[in-house]
Amino acid sequence: MKNNLSASLEDYLELICNLLETSSCVKAVEIAKKLNISRASVSEALVKLADKNLIIYEGHKGITITPEGLKKAKEVILKHNTFTSFFENTLGLDKVIAEDNACKIEHVVSDEVFEKIREFQLYCENNQDFIDKFKKGKNN
Repeated sequence: MKNNLSASLEDYLELICNLLETSSCVKAVEIAKKLNISRASVSEALVKLADKNLIIYEGHKGITITPEGLKKAKEVILKHNTFTSFFENTLGLDKVIAEDNACKIEHVVSDEVFEKIREFQLYCENNQDFIDKFKKGKNN
């Protein structure tokens, strides 16, 4: 089953997964504080994620992530981390710019394009001389 998620819902899922790395349970109020948005907006998004079987949302009991939700969250996180690394380490962009752009692109890139960029990023990570030549070339 394909869960075509909006960028916003992917961001919620990514945040829930990251919060669950340090806590056994996540509360909607934590998400609202992290994103600096209303609790009502968070609840609305959580209901949508629960309807898609990506999380289990039981109000005050908190939020847990389903296996399908975890898989989708990890896909988004992999894209985010790959793009951030590519922009920052390969292209030499500032960390804030790299993070901001990774967060935007992770939601719209096709799987095919992402895989090619990921392969290239892995190549670059294993061939530092290639990156060094690239960075020297752009400074001349």
